[in-house]
Amino acid sequence: MITPEVPQNKSQYSPMAKSSVRNKPFSCFSDGFLYLGGALLAFLLVWSLWSYTVPHSFEPRGSTKSATNDARTQQCVQENPAVNLGYDPPDQTFYDDQELSYSIERPMKNWDEKRKEWLKRHPSFAPGARDRVVLVTGSQSKPCKNPIGDHLLLRFFKNKVDYCRIHGYDIFYNNVLLHPKMSSYWAKLPVVKAAMLAHPEAEWIWWVDSDAMFTDMEYKLPLRRYDYRNHNLVVHGWEKLIYKEKSWTALNAGVFLIRNCQWSMDFMEKWSSMGPMSSEYKKWGPIQRSVFKDKLFPESDDQSGLIYMLYQDKGLMDKIYLEGEYYFEGYWADIVPTYDNITEKYTELEKEDGKLRRRHAEKVSEQYGVFREPHLKEAGNGKGSWRRPFITHFTGCQPCSGDHNQIYHGETCWNGMVKALNFADNQVLRKYGFVHPDLLDSGTVTETPFDYPDDGPW
Repeated sequence: MITPEVPQNKSQYSPMAKSSVRNKPFSCFSDGFLYLGGALLAFLLVWSLWSYTVPHSFEPRGSTKSATNDARTQQCVQENPAVNLGYDPPDQTFYDDQELSYSIERPMKNWDEKRKEWLKRHPSFAPGARDRVVLVTGSQSKPCKNPIGDHLLLRFFKNKVDYCRIHGYDIFYNNVLLHPKMSSYWAKLPVVKAAMLAHPEAEWIWWVDSDAMFTDMEYKLPLRRYDYRNHNLVVHGWEKLIYKEKSWTALNAGVFLIRNCQWSMDFMEKWSSMGPMSSEYKKWGPIQRSVFKDKLFPESDDQSGLIYMLYQDKGLMDKIYLEGEYYFEGYWADIVPTYDNITEKYTELEKEDGKLRRRHAEKVSEQYGVFREPHLKEAGNGKGSWRRPFITHFTGCQPCSGDHNQIYHGETCWNGMVKALNFADNQVLRKYGFVHPDLLDSGTVTETPFDYPDDGPW
Protein backbone atom coordinates (compact mmCIF):
# COMPACT_ATOMS: atom_id res chain seq x y z
CA MET A 1 0.00 0.00 0.00
CA ILE A 2 1.30 3.48 -0.92
CA THR A 3 0.78 6.08 1.79
CA PRO A 4 0.27 9.71 0.64
CA GLU A 5 3.00 12.02 1.84
CA VAL A 6 1.91 14.38 4.56
CA PRO A 7 3.12 17.97 3.84
CA GLN A 8 5.18 19.63 6.53
CA ASN A 9 3.92 23.15 5.91
CA LYS A 10 0.21 22.89 6.52
CA SER A 11 -0.53 26.57 5.75
CA GLN A 12 0.78 26.13 2.24
CA TYR A 13 -2.08 23.82 1.41
CA SER A 14 -4.70 25.40 3.54
CA PRO A 15 -8.09 25.99 1.82
CA MET A 16 -7.73 29.66 2.81
CA ALA A 17 -4.49 30.06 0.90
CA LYS A 18 -4.42 31.48 -2.62
CA SER A 19 -3.64 29.04 -5.43
CA SER A 20 -1.38 29.69 -8.36
CA VAL A 21 -1.15 28.15 -11.82
CA ARG A 22 2.09 26.38 -10.89
CA ASN A 23 0.46 24.58 -7.93
CA LYS A 24 -2.67 23.27 -9.64
CA PRO A 25 -1.31 19.99 -11.14
CA PHE A 26 0.29 19.00 -7.83
CA SER A 27 -2.86 19.89 -5.97
CA CYS A 28 -4.97 17.64 -8.21
CA PHE A 29 -2.52 14.78 -7.83
CA SER A 30 -2.54 15.16 -4.01
CA ASP A 31 -6.34 15.24 -3.93
CA GLY A 32 -6.42 11.99 -5.87
CA PHE A 33 -4.16 10.32 -3.35
CA LEU A 34 -6.28 11.55 -0.49
CA TYR A 35 -9.38 10.20 -2.20
CA LEU A 36 -7.78 6.79 -2.75
CA GLY A 37 -6.49 6.70 0.82
CA GLY A 38 -9.92 7.45 2.20
CA ALA A 39 -11.50 4.78 0.04
CA LEU A 40 -8.92 2.24 1.19
CA LEU A 41 -9.52 3.10 4.86
CA ALA A 42 -13.24 2.72 4.33
CA PHE A 43 -12.70 -0.70 2.70
CA LEU A 44 -10.52 -1.83 5.60
CA LEU A 45 -13.15 -0.69 8.09
CA VAL A 46 -15.91 -2.58 6.25
CA TRP A 47 -13.72 -5.72 5.91
CA SER A 48 -12.87 -5.62 9.63
CA LEU A 49 -16.53 -5.44 10.59
CA TRP A 50 -17.36 -8.27 8.14
CA SER A 51 -14.61 -10.51 9.55
CA TYR A 52 -16.21 -10.35 13.00
CA THR A 53 -19.75 -11.02 11.82
CA VAL A 54 -19.27 -13.70 9.11
CA PRO A 55 -17.85 -17.16 10.09
CA HIS A 56 -14.95 -18.26 7.91
CA SER A 57 -11.87 -20.45 7.95
CA PHE A 58 -9.30 -17.93 6.77
CA GLU A 59 -5.79 -18.60 8.06
CA PRO A 60 -2.70 -16.41 7.57
CA ARG A 61 -0.32 -17.68 4.94
CA GLY A 62 2.22 -18.63 7.55
CA SER A 63 -0.16 -21.18 9.16
CA THR A 64 -1.37 -22.87 5.95
CA LYS A 65 1.09 -25.75 6.37
CA SER A 66 0.12 -26.21 10.00
CA ALA A 67 -3.57 -26.28 9.11
CA THR A 68 -2.91 -28.85 6.40
CA ASN A 69 -0.99 -31.05 8.83
CA ASP A 70 -3.76 -30.76 11.41
CA ALA A 71 -6.32 -31.81 8.81
CA ARG A 72 -4.18 -34.77 7.76
CA THR A 73 -3.72 -35.81 11.40
CA GLN A 74 -7.47 -35.74 12.02
CA GLN A 75 -8.03 -37.71 8.83
CA CYS A 76 -5.50 -40.38 9.94
CA VAL A 77 -7.10 -40.77 13.33
CA GLN A 78 -10.57 -41.10 11.86
CA GLU A 79 -9.96 -43.07 8.69
CA ASN A 80 -6.61 -44.88 9.00
CA PRO A 81 -6.31 -46.78 12.30
CA ALA A 82 -3.18 -48.81 13.06
CA VAL A 83 -4.96 -51.94 11.82
CA ASN A 84 -7.26 -51.33 8.87
CA LEU A 85 -10.23 -53.63 9.46
CA GLY A 86 -12.05 -52.37 6.39
CA TYR A 87 -9.44 -53.16 3.77
CA ASP A 88 -9.24 -56.44 1.84
CA PRO A 89 -7.72 -55.94 -1.62
CA PRO A 90 -8.95 -57.94 -4.63
CA ASP A 91 -5.50 -59.53 -5.03
CA GLN A 92 -5.49 -63.33 -5.08
CA THR A 93 -4.52 -64.99 -1.77
CA PHE A 94 -4.75 -68.52 -0.42
CA TYR A 95 -8.41 -67.86 0.38
CA ASP A 96 -9.13 -67.87 -3.37
CA ASP A 97 -7.74 -71.36 -3.81
CA GLN A 98 -10.62 -73.79 -4.44
CA GLU A 99 -8.55 -76.60 -2.93
CA LEU A 100 -8.22 -74.85 0.44
CA SER A 101 -9.70 -76.93 3.25
CA TYR A 102 -10.14 -76.00 6.90
CA SER A 103 -10.57 -79.67 7.82
CA ILE A 104 -8.05 -81.34 10.11
CA GLU A 105 -8.03 -84.25 7.63
CA ARG A 106 -6.73 -82.18 4.72
CA PRO A 107 -3.04 -81.19 4.97
CA MET A 108 -2.00 -77.57 4.56
CA LYS A 109 1.18 -77.03 2.54
CA ASN A 110 3.39 -73.95 2.11
CA TRP A 111 1.53 -72.20 4.91
CA ASP A 112 4.47 -69.96 5.84
CA GLU A 113 4.63 -68.55 2.32
CA LYS A 114 0.87 -68.15 2.07
CA ARG A 115 0.63 -66.38 5.40
CA LYS A 116 3.59 -64.13 4.51
CA GLU A 117 1.93 -63.19 1.22
CA TRP A 118 -1.35 -62.39 2.98
CA LEU A 119 0.45 -60.05 5.40
CA LYS A 120 2.16 -58.39 2.44
CA ARG A 121 -1.26 -57.73 0.88
CA HIS A 122 -2.56 -56.39 4.20
CA PRO A 123 0.32 -54.15 5.36
CA SER A 124 -1.56 -52.60 8.30
CA PHE A 125 -1.47 -56.00 10.06
CA ALA A 126 2.27 -56.51 9.64
CA PRO A 127 3.39 -54.26 12.55
CA GLY A 128 2.92 -56.18 15.77
CA ALA A 129 2.21 -59.51 14.05
CA ARG A 130 5.01 -61.17 16.00
CA ASP A 131 3.14 -60.65 19.28
CA ARG A 132 -0.41 -61.11 18.06
CA VAL A 133 -2.33 -63.85 19.91
CA VAL A 134 -5.75 -65.38 19.36
CA LEU A 135 -7.13 -67.28 22.36
CA VAL A 136 -9.34 -70.24 21.41
CA THR A 137 -11.64 -72.08 23.78
CA GLY A 138 -15.00 -73.80 23.69
CA SER A 139 -17.51 -76.25 25.09
CA GLN A 140 -20.24 -78.66 24.00
CA SER A 141 -23.18 -77.61 21.82
CA LYS A 142 -25.91 -78.87 24.20
CA PRO A 143 -26.96 -77.59 27.63
CA CYS A 144 -24.99 -78.94 30.59
CA LYS A 145 -26.34 -81.85 32.63
CA ASN A 146 -24.98 -80.28 35.80
CA PRO A 147 -27.61 -77.73 36.96
CA ILE A 148 -24.95 -75.07 37.60
CA GLY A 149 -22.73 -76.13 34.69
CA ASP A 150 -23.86 -73.52 32.15
CA HIS A 151 -23.53 -70.76 34.74
CA LEU A 152 -20.00 -71.87 35.62
CA LEU A 153 -18.95 -72.12 31.95
CA LEU A 154 -20.33 -68.62 31.34
CA ARG A 155 -18.23 -67.27 34.17
CA PHE A 156 -15.17 -69.17 32.95
CA PHE A 157 -15.69 -67.58 29.53
CA LYS A 158 -16.18 -64.12 31.06
CA ASN A 159 -12.87 -64.58 32.84
CA LYS A 160 -11.11 -65.30 29.53
CA VAL A 161 -12.80 -62.32 27.85
CA ASP A 162 -11.66 -60.07 30.71
CA TYR A 163 -8.07 -61.26 30.35
CA CYS A 164 -8.05 -60.83 26.56
CA ARG A 165 -9.56 -57.35 26.79
CA ILE A 166 -6.90 -56.25 29.29
CA HIS A 167 -4.04 -57.55 27.11
CA GLY A 168 -5.40 -56.81 23.65
CA TYR A 169 -5.87 -60.42 22.49
CA ASP A 170 -8.63 -61.69 20.24
CA ILE A 171 -10.78 -64.60 21.43
CA PHE A 172 -12.80 -67.28 19.65
CA TYR A 173 -15.30 -69.48 21.49
CA ASN A 174 -16.42 -72.61 19.68
CA ASN A 175 -19.26 -74.91 20.74
CA VAL A 176 -19.62 -77.25 17.74
CA LEU A 177 -17.58 -80.22 16.53
CA LEU A 178 -15.59 -79.19 13.46
CA HIS A 179 -14.96 -82.87 12.78
CA PRO A 180 -17.73 -85.33 13.74
CA LYS A 181 -15.31 -88.01 14.95
CA MET A 182 -12.92 -85.72 16.81
CA SER A 183 -14.92 -85.29 19.99
CA SER A 184 -14.10 -84.83 23.67
CA TYR A 185 -10.44 -83.94 24.26
CA TRP A 186 -9.62 -84.37 20.55
CA ALA A 187 -12.08 -81.62 19.50
CA LYS A 188 -9.50 -78.89 20.13
CA LEU A 189 -7.19 -79.81 17.23
CA PRO A 190 -9.70 -79.17 14.39
CA VAL A 191 -10.57 -75.82 16.02
CA VAL A 192 -6.94 -74.78 16.37
CA LYS A 193 -6.19 -75.55 12.72
CA ALA A 194 -9.27 -73.63 11.56
CA ALA A 195 -8.26 -70.70 13.77
CA MET A 196 -4.83 -70.60 12.13
CA LEU A 197 -6.39 -70.28 8.70
CA ALA A 198 -8.96 -67.74 9.89
CA HIS A 199 -6.27 -65.60 11.55
CA PRO A 200 -3.17 -65.32 9.34
CA GLU A 201 -2.50 -61.99 11.09
CA ALA A 202 -1.78 -63.81 14.39
CA GLU A 203 1.55 -65.38 15.26
CA TRP A 204 0.15 -67.54 18.06
CA ILE A 205 -2.99 -69.57 18.68
CA TRP A 206 -3.59 -70.17 22.40
CA TRP A 207 -5.85 -73.05 23.35
CA VAL A 208 -7.31 -72.84 26.88
CA ASP A 209 -9.73 -75.51 28.14
CA SER A 210 -13.19 -74.41 29.22
CA ASP A 211 -12.45 -75.45 32.83
CA ALA A 212 -9.26 -73.37 33.06
CA MET A 213 -9.26 -69.72 34.16
CA PHE A 214 -6.84 -66.83 34.52
CA THR A 215 -6.05 -66.01 38.14
CA ASP A 216 -3.35 -63.41 37.52
CA MET A 217 -5.01 -60.86 35.28
CA GLU A 218 -1.91 -58.63 35.03
CA TYR A 219 0.62 -61.25 33.95
CA LYS A 220 1.42 -61.31 30.24
CA LEU A 221 2.77 -64.22 28.22
CA PRO A 222 6.59 -64.03 28.00
CA LEU A 223 6.60 -64.52 24.22
CA ARG A 224 10.24 -63.47 23.81
CA ARG A 225 11.23 -66.50 25.87
CA TYR A 226 9.74 -68.80 23.24
CA ASP A 227 11.24 -66.82 20.36
CA TYR A 228 14.76 -67.19 21.75
CA ARG A 229 15.22 -70.69 20.32
CA ASN A 230 12.31 -70.61 17.89
CA HIS A 231 10.00 -72.84 19.90
CA ASN A 232 6.68 -73.48 18.19
CA LEU A 233 4.68 -75.23 20.91
CA VAL A 234 4.47 -74.36 24.60
CA VAL A 235 2.89 -76.69 27.19
CA HIS A 236 3.15 -77.00 30.96
CA GLY A 237 5.29 -80.02 31.71
CA TRP A 238 8.48 -81.61 32.94
CA GLU A 239 11.08 -83.41 30.83
CA LYS A 240 12.04 -85.72 33.69
CA LEU A 241 8.50 -87.11 33.94
CA ILE A 242 8.49 -87.92 30.21
CA TYR A 243 11.82 -89.68 29.81
CA LYS A 244 12.50 -91.09 33.27
CA GLU A 245 9.15 -91.52 34.98
CA LYS A 246 7.22 -92.21 31.75
CA SER A 247 4.17 -90.59 33.28
CA TRP A 248 0.85 -89.81 31.63
CA THR A 249 0.79 -86.57 33.65
CA ALA A 250 4.23 -85.41 32.48
CA LEU A 251 2.48 -82.46 30.82
CA ASN A 252 -1.02 -81.05 30.49
CA ALA A 253 -2.46 -80.60 26.99
CA GLY A 254 -5.48 -78.62 28.23
CA VAL A 255 -3.58 -75.35 27.77
CA PHE A 256 -1.05 -74.86 24.99
CA LEU A 257 0.38 -72.10 22.86
CA ILE A 258 1.18 -73.00 19.26
CA ARG A 259 2.83 -70.88 16.60
CA ASN A 260 0.88 -70.19 13.43
CA CYS A 261 3.33 -71.81 11.00
CA GLN A 262 3.90 -74.80 8.71
CA TRP A 263 5.72 -76.75 11.43
CA SER A 264 2.59 -76.57 13.56
CA MET A 265 0.37 -77.65 10.66
CA ASP A 266 2.55 -80.73 10.12
CA PHE A 267 2.79 -81.48 13.82
CA MET A 268 -0.98 -81.34 14.36
CA GLU A 269 -1.50 -83.62 11.35
CA LYS A 270 0.72 -86.24 12.99
CA TRP A 271 -0.78 -85.63 16.44
CA SER A 272 -4.36 -86.01 15.22
CA SER A 273 -3.48 -89.29 13.44
CA MET A 274 -3.72 -90.91 16.88
CA GLY A 275 -7.25 -89.60 17.25
CA PRO A 276 -10.70 -91.04 16.41
CA MET A 277 -10.61 -89.86 12.78
CA SER A 278 -7.75 -92.29 12.09
CA SER A 279 -8.41 -95.83 10.92
CA GLU A 280 -5.68 -96.91 13.37
CA TYR A 281 -7.22 -95.18 16.37
CA LYS A 282 -7.94 -98.35 18.32
CA LYS A 283 -4.31 -99.47 18.31
CA TRP A 284 -3.00 -96.27 19.88
CA GLY A 285 -4.63 -96.68 23.28
CA PRO A 286 -2.83 -99.96 24.09
CA ILE A 287 0.45 -98.56 22.75
CA GLN A 288 0.20 -95.51 24.99
CA ARG A 289 -0.69 -97.60 28.04
CA SER A 290 2.24 -99.91 27.40
CA VAL A 291 4.59 -96.96 27.83
CA PHE A 292 2.73 -94.90 30.43
CA LYS A 293 1.68 -97.31 33.15
CA ASP A 294 -0.26 -94.65 35.08
CA LYS A 295 -2.62 -93.87 32.18
CA LEU A 296 -6.14 -94.18 33.59
CA PHE A 297 -8.28 -95.10 30.58
CA PRO A 298 -7.74 -97.47 27.64
CA GLU A 299 -8.51 -95.30 24.61
CA SER A 300 -6.03 -92.96 22.97
CA ASP A 301 -6.22 -89.35 24.18
CA ASP A 302 -4.55 -86.15 23.02
CA GLN A 303 -2.36 -85.73 26.10
CA SER A 304 -0.97 -89.26 25.99
CA GLY A 305 -0.47 -88.87 22.26
CA LEU A 306 1.58 -85.70 22.71
CA ILE A 307 3.73 -87.24 25.43
CA TYR A 308 4.23 -90.38 23.32
CA MET A 309 5.46 -88.30 20.37
CA LEU A 310 8.00 -86.56 22.63
CA TYR A 311 9.04 -89.87 24.15
CA GLN A 312 9.63 -91.42 20.73
CA ASP A 313 11.41 -88.43 19.24
CA LYS A 314 13.44 -86.35 21.70
CA GLY A 315 14.44 -84.09 18.81
CA LEU A 316 10.98 -82.51 19.14
CA MET A 317 12.28 -80.80 22.26
CA ASP A 318 14.06 -78.38 19.94
CA LYS A 319 10.66 -77.00 18.96
CA ILE A 320 8.53 -77.77 22.02
CA TYR A 321 8.99 -75.75 25.21
CA LEU A 322 8.00 -77.45 28.46
CA GLU A 323 7.05 -74.51 30.65
CA GLY A 324 7.65 -75.18 34.33
CA GLU A 325 8.87 -71.82 35.59
CA TYR A 326 5.39 -70.45 36.30
CA TYR A 327 1.82 -71.73 36.35
CA PHE A 328 1.19 -71.78 32.61
CA GLU A 329 -1.59 -73.94 33.98
CA GLY A 330 -1.76 -75.17 37.56
CA TYR A 331 -3.57 -77.92 39.42
CA TRP A 332 -6.54 -76.38 41.21
CA ALA A 333 -6.45 -78.63 44.30
CA ASP A 334 -2.98 -77.28 45.15
CA ILE A 335 -3.79 -73.67 44.31
CA VAL A 336 -7.26 -72.85 45.67
CA PRO A 337 -6.27 -73.15 49.37
CA THR A 338 -3.56 -70.50 48.82
CA TYR A 339 -5.84 -67.68 47.57
CA ASP A 340 -6.45 -66.16 51.02
CA ASN A 341 -2.74 -66.02 51.82
CA ILE A 342 -1.96 -64.58 48.38
CA THR A 343 -4.60 -61.88 48.88
CA GLU A 344 -3.06 -60.93 52.23
CA LYS A 345 0.45 -60.77 50.77
CA TYR A 346 -0.60 -58.60 47.83
CA THR A 347 -2.55 -56.32 50.18
CA GLU A 348 0.60 -55.84 52.27
CA LEU A 349 2.57 -54.95 49.12
CA GLU A 350 0.01 -52.33 48.13
CA LYS A 351 -0.04 -50.81 51.61
CA GLU A 352 3.74 -50.38 51.43
CA ASP A 353 3.90 -49.03 47.87
CA GLY A 354 1.45 -46.32 46.89
CA LYS A 355 2.33 -46.78 43.22
CA LEU A 356 0.77 -50.27 43.28
CA ARG A 357 -2.52 -49.12 44.78
CA ARG A 358 -2.88 -46.03 42.62
CA ARG A 359 -6.14 -45.94 40.71
CA HIS A 360 -5.66 -46.35 36.97
CA ALA A 361 -7.43 -47.14 33.74
CA GLU A 362 -7.91 -50.78 32.85
CA LYS A 363 -6.02 -50.32 29.57
CA VAL A 364 -2.73 -49.70 31.39
CA SER A 365 -2.97 -52.70 33.74
CA GLU A 366 0.11 -54.34 32.22
CA GLN A 367 2.28 -51.49 33.48
CA TYR A 368 1.20 -52.14 37.07
CA GLY A 369 2.08 -55.80 36.62
CA VAL A 370 5.60 -54.62 35.75
CA PHE A 371 5.64 -52.34 38.82
CA ARG A 372 4.73 -55.31 41.00
CA GLU A 373 7.47 -57.64 39.75
CA PRO A 374 10.34 -56.29 41.95
CA HIS A 375 8.20 -57.01 45.03
CA LEU A 376 7.66 -60.63 43.96
CA LYS A 377 11.27 -61.76 43.73
CA GLU A 378 10.95 -63.72 46.98
CA ALA A 379 7.47 -65.04 46.23
CA GLY A 380 8.69 -68.02 44.24
CA ASN A 381 6.79 -69.86 41.51
CA GLY A 382 4.75 -73.02 41.46
CA LYS A 383 3.69 -75.05 44.48
CA GLY A 384 4.19 -73.20 47.76
CA SER A 385 4.49 -69.80 46.07
CA TRP A 386 2.51 -66.76 47.20
CA ARG A 387 2.62 -65.26 43.70
CA ARG A 388 -0.73 -65.24 41.96
CA PRO A 389 -0.99 -68.39 39.82
CA PHE A 390 -1.28 -67.44 36.15
CA ILE A 391 -3.88 -70.10 35.21
CA THR A 392 -5.84 -72.33 37.57
CA HIS A 393 -7.05 -75.50 35.84
CA PHE A 394 -9.93 -77.48 37.33
CA THR A 395 -8.93 -80.80 35.81
CA GLY A 396 -11.16 -83.66 36.87
CA CYS A 397 -14.02 -81.46 38.09
CA GLN A 398 -16.12 -81.62 34.88
CA PRO A 399 -18.30 -78.52 35.59
CA CYS A 400 -20.66 -79.21 32.67
CA SER A 401 -21.42 -82.89 33.08
CA GLY A 402 -20.96 -82.93 36.82
CA ASP A 403 -19.22 -86.31 36.53
CA HIS A 404 -16.21 -85.22 38.55
CA ASN A 405 -13.35 -87.49 39.49
CA GLN A 406 -14.42 -89.52 42.51
CA ILE A 407 -11.29 -88.57 44.43
CA TYR A 408 -12.92 -85.14 44.90
CA HIS A 409 -16.11 -84.21 46.66
CA GLY A 410 -18.43 -82.30 44.35
CA GLU A 411 -18.77 -79.35 46.68
CA THR A 412 -14.99 -79.06 46.80
CA CYS A 413 -14.94 -78.59 43.02
CA TRP A 414 -17.85 -76.12 42.84
CA ASN A 415 -16.75 -74.03 45.83
CA GLY A 416 -13.20 -74.02 44.51
CA MET A 417 -14.41 -72.67 41.18
CA VAL A 418 -16.46 -69.93 42.83
CA LYS A 419 -13.51 -68.90 44.97
CA ALA A 420 -11.14 -68.85 41.99
CA LEU A 421 -13.57 -66.89 39.83
CA ASN A 422 -14.07 -64.22 42.50
CA PHE A 423 -10.32 -64.11 43.22
CA ALA A 424 -9.76 -63.27 39.54
CA ASP A 425 -12.82 -61.03 39.32
CA ASN A 426 -11.55 -58.87 42.16
CA GLN A 427 -8.52 -57.98 40.06
CA VAL A 428 -10.87 -56.80 37.30
CA LEU A 429 -13.45 -55.08 39.51
CA ARG A 430 -10.71 -53.03 41.20
CA LYS A 431 -10.40 -51.04 37.96
CA TYR A 432 -14.12 -50.28 38.22
CA GLY A 433 -14.02 -49.31 41.91
CA PHE A 434 -15.40 -52.44 43.60
CA VAL A 435 -14.32 -55.79 45.12
CA HIS A 436 -15.89 -58.97 46.50
CA PRO A 437 -15.12 -58.88 50.26
CA ASP A 438 -15.85 -62.62 50.51
CA LEU A 439 -14.45 -64.90 47.78
CA LEU A 440 -17.26 -67.40 48.32
CA ASP A 441 -19.96 -64.75 47.87
CA SER A 442 -20.26 -63.88 44.17
CA GLY A 443 -23.24 -61.54 44.57
CA THR A 444 -21.84 -59.03 47.06
CA VAL A 445 -19.39 -56.24 46.27
CA THR A 446 -18.25 -53.16 48.17
CA GLU A 447 -16.94 -49.89 46.78
CA THR A 448 -13.23 -49.30 47.32
CA PRO A 449 -12.21 -46.03 49.03
CA PHE A 450 -9.74 -43.70 47.39
CA ASP A 451 -6.52 -45.11 48.85
CA TYR A 452 -7.66 -48.75 49.03
CA PRO A 453 -6.36 -50.98 50.53
CA ASP A 454 -4.37 -48.59 52.75
CA ASP A 455 -7.39 -46.44 53.64
CA GLY A 456 -9.50 -48.16 56.28
CA PRO A 457 -9.45 -51.36 58.31
CA TRP A 458 -9.29 -54.34 55.97
